[in-house]
Amino acid sequence: MTILELAAVILGVLSVYFTTKQNIWCWPTGIAMTILYVIIFLNVKLYSDTLENFIYIFMQIYGWYYWVYGNKKKKDSVPVKRLKIMGIIFWSLEIIVVTMLLGYVMANYTGASLPYWDSLTTVMSLTAQWLMGRKILENWVLWISVDVMALFIYSYKGLYMTTGLYAVFLVLATSGLIKWYRSYKTQNGK
Repeated sequence: MTILELAAVILGVLSVYFTTKQNIWCWPTGIAMTILYVIIFLNVKLYSDTLENFIYIFMQIYGWYYWVYGNKKKKDSVPVKRLKIMGIIFWSLEIIVVTMLLGYVMANYTGASLPYWDSLTTVMSLTAQWLMGRKILENWVLWISVDVMALFIYSYKGLYMTTGLYAVFLVLATSGLIKWYRSYKTQNGK
């Protein structure tokens, strides 16, 4: 498992680094990382994380497609966008409701470890992944929140390389937020 976890960590760092740069290589490295984490999380009974990474495979494929073909107006890359207030309300409610439902299922019908915390980070991560695929700036705020919680969860579960990965993710997500915000301002003449 250690070699598998190390490979996933390396691919994860590359994927997030490429994402901060809005580089298309974030998608293939992300797909490879998520496949490895399906195996890892299944082994340590973090079932929500297992499900999350399985779904990520398809979300990564979608994000890759959208970044390449999503800007129909120009041949340039898809611009960074911001959520409006109704989007913030919608996604916040989605996170709360789905976390409670998934946490309940994991707590009552599986042997999942940390079912509600695992569910919260899973739902927030999937939401962030969707927003990232659509190049919405606020994805980074969710990723930063997830990274902080993941530091505690993975440390508690003894996944020390993954804990280190999420410490690196926290730094990269903060950098990504700053870079994407600058890109947004430049695109909108601010």
